This record gives sequence, C-alpha cells and structure tokens, in this order.
Amino acid sequence: MSITPEGYLPRVIDAQIDQCLRMFGAVEVAGTKWCGKTWTALAHGASVTRLDDASDRNPARADPNLALEGERPHVIDEWQRVPTVWDAVRRKTDEQRRLRGAWILTGSSTPSRERPEHSGAGRIGRLRMFPMTLLESGDSTGTVSLAALFEGKFTPATSPMDTHRLLEVTCRGGWPDAIEDDAETAQAIAREYLNLFYTESAPKEGKDPDLCERLVASIARNLGQATRYETLISDMAGETQAMGENTLASYLAMLRGQYLIDEIPGWVPPARSPKRLRVKPKRYLADPSLAASQLGMSPTSLLHDWQTFGLLFENLVMRDLEVYARSLHGVSRVPVRYYRDDAGLEVDAIIEMADGRWAAFEIKTSEDKVTDAISSLRRLRKKLCENPSSRTRQPEFMAVLCGVGRHAYEAEKNIYVIPVACLGV
Repeated sequence: MSITPEGYLPRVIDAQIDQCLRMFGAVEVAGTKWCGKTWTALAHGASVTRLDDASDRNPARADPNLALEGERPHVIDEWQRVPTVWDAVRRKTDEQRRLRGAWILTGSSTPSRERPEHSGAGRIGRLRMFPMTLLESGDSTGTVSLAALFEGKFTPATSPMDTHRLLEVTCRGGWPDAIEDDAETAQAIAREYLNLFYTESAPKEGKDPDLCERLVASIARNLGQATRYETLISDMAGETQAMGENTLASYLAMLRGQYLIDEIPGWVPPARSPKRLRVKPKRYLADPSLAASQLGMSPTSLLHDWQTFGLLFENLVMRDLEVYARSLHGVSRVPVRYYRDDAGLEVDAIIEMADGRWAAFEIKTSEDKVTDAISSLRRLRKKLCENPSSRTRQPEFMAVLCGVGRHAYEAEKNIYVIPVACLGV
C-alpha cells in the first residue's frame, strides 16, 4: 500500500533513501523543519507513526516498540519526540540478521536531553535533508550535471532566469509549501518559522529567545564569513551583559542541532599545514529566505542593496551545492568545504570525493565578476598543484557559479562558468 502524499514533488534525496533502505535496517532523514521530510518519507513508506501526535506519542513513551509497528517500510515521524524509539529501532535491527529497509525515521532536531544510548552506526543509515534546491523547485534546468563534471563531461546550456526572477527565488526560498507562491507570500512561512523557533524551540532548549534572535541576526549579517566569537558576542550584547564564549558555543550548538544553521569547515588539502589555513567554519542559514526575513529584505530592497543580495545569493548556492554534492557516489564524509590561507587566497567552495578527487567553486552574483573569479581559481590551482613538493592532485574541474548569466560555457580548459539555474545533480 502506498501512502505517498498527493502532489508529491520528487527530491534529490529520493535516490539516497532508496539506496539506504537496501543497505540498512533503517534510515533517518533529518533536517530543517518544513523542508519536506515527512512527505518524502511517506513517499517511500507503507505505514506511519506520527510522534508529533499525542495519540501516537503517549503510547510510544510507555513502550517504544509500539512506534515500530506497521507495514514496512514503516515511517516514524519526528522520532526525537520519543528518543527511546531510536534505541528500540537499533535493537530490532540487531535481532534479525540482514534486515533491510524496515523503518524510516524523520527528525527536525537532535535530542539534547534524552539522547539515545547508541549511535546506530552500521544499522541506521543517516541522511541530511535541506529545503528545496532550484532543481527541485523547477527553477533550474539541471542541464549541467555535477556528477558528469566529475566524469569530465560538460553540456553547454542557456539559463532561463533573469535578475528579477533570481531575486524572487532567493527571497521565496525552498519551502515546499511556498514554491508556487510569490516572494511576499512565501516570506510569511520564513517569518513564522523564525517566530516559532524563537518563542518555542529556543525556550525548550533552555535558551533566551531574545539572545537567540540576536545571534541569528548576526549570522544573517555575516553570511559566509568565518565570524569570530567576539563579533557574534558583541552583536548579541545590546544592553545586556556580554555572554562568555562557552555560552555562545552552546547557542551555536543548539542552532546546529535544530538544523537552522549550517557550518562549512575549512579545507586542508594534502601537504598543507592547518596552521596556515583558515579552518574556522563559515556559517549559513538553512535557507536564504530565512536571512531575507531576519534582515527584513524583499526582492525590491535587495535590488537596491546588491551587497546584501550577494550574501543571500551565496547562501542559496551553498544550500544547493550541499544537496547536489551529497548525491554524488563516493563523496567524502563532509561533502562541501571552503579554502582560505594566510596569504588571503579564498575560494568559496570545495567538493572533495573520498578518493581525493576535488573541484573548486567561486560564487558570483553576475558575470561582470567572472574574470576575477577565474583568476582566483587559477591561483588556487597553481599554489596547490604546481609546487613539485606538493602532494595535491590537480582538480577535476573548477567553476564560477553565477546568478545573473545567460550561458553555461567552458571559459578555458576545465574551468566553467555556470549559471545556477543550469546546475543539477
């Protein structure tokens, strides 16, 4: 029996879920609230227990095994509401040799108090889900395949997106319930998301709603920056006493655990000293619409504030790269990183495969910055790969991902210019 929701839109993660169901007794799909986890799980499931519903949650608290009952694959929605369910799933997978595809768990936060006793490693496949990419929302043609680029294949393409549409989809974001709405209507979802986070989620985690909002606002103003703790603390202080670094770290951990922010670590290639590289994480919000909402920006206001739009656009591209990279066969454990060294050379994104292959990306809002971006990519390649003593292999390819651009083309050997509305898996 299918319980696929009517009108379900396919997601990039679908293939990963199918693969995990063939490999593990259970799979967890975790990510931002309202990004579509439940619908996606139901599209792969045959029955469901909803732990955000008291009629299912209360019996499961008394006996976690009750949440596991149902035709398989059985979906356990919002499992973190009853953390002992995780251990029940792990035990059941231990009891039956080669059990495959029995349960799909969804979660929108990491339990902070009643943590499961065991990680489930080797028994429960774990996948991360994000709001919809431009490919999933139908705003990218997907003609230029990331996987194909790693195989040395490139297909020239023409972008269907103009400046006004790009501003619109940035503020609209990737919320499944809003992809057919205009930015103004969709922003109501982003605002409600943040309001509920500040007034409900933060207090449940023992955090001050006002300080939490100030922290998110600071991150929104510094998207894509390896912002120092001192800067964040200063932004949050206001008229209150400045918090200590340990307290700030706990707030950031809470934001990560709720999947509200993503931290992109620095990349340390072979033969390079970590001491000479910027390895502090760069921070982004889960969706650019959240930053737009927090900063009070609309497509019209961003049109007149191109610098702020550049930050939000980079957030959009990093969201999409995270999703596309995670779909690659053989990608490394941390699929997307960034590069910056002590000489000031910085490249926005690095995708590294487990076998050492890698690619580098610069992100630019428009084509007038492409020449400078290609220059940075060349410098990176020369610095890492042309030193005889370096063990860094040549990149498989490098690319400038731009917002306002008409064509996807090869600018020079193995360096491409790709409008984001042409990029896909």
